[in-house]
Amino acid sequence: MFEIVVDTIPMAVDYKGMVRIAGTRTTLDTIVGAYRRGDTPEEIFEGFPSISLADIHTVIAYYLRHREMVDAYITENHRQAEEALREYEAKFGPMPTIEDLERRMRKKG
Repeated sequence: MFEIVVDTIPMAVDYKGMVRIAGTRTTLDTIVGAYRRGDTPEEIFEGFPSISLADIHTVIAYYLRHREMVDAYITENHRQAEEALREYEAKFGPMPTIEDLERRMRKKG
């Protein structure tokens, strides 16, 4: 007899509250961002071979079923990151550009 097996969603919340693909450091934001840019699951898998293609499909399916909630989560993450950057720059000045870092390395060199 055929049995329907319910798979678990391969995601976990880390100690900072970030949703990551279970067993990896890859965030939900990263996979959803690639999908939103138009990457296929196979293309995403090429960039993240430590995540199974089946898990990538499962994460995308979760996003499609819970788009409003996931979009709100991603928007809030971006807001917090922008706030942290503003606080950092207020305390330490603007983040150095690649050119600034290269110039510093040449001076030391």
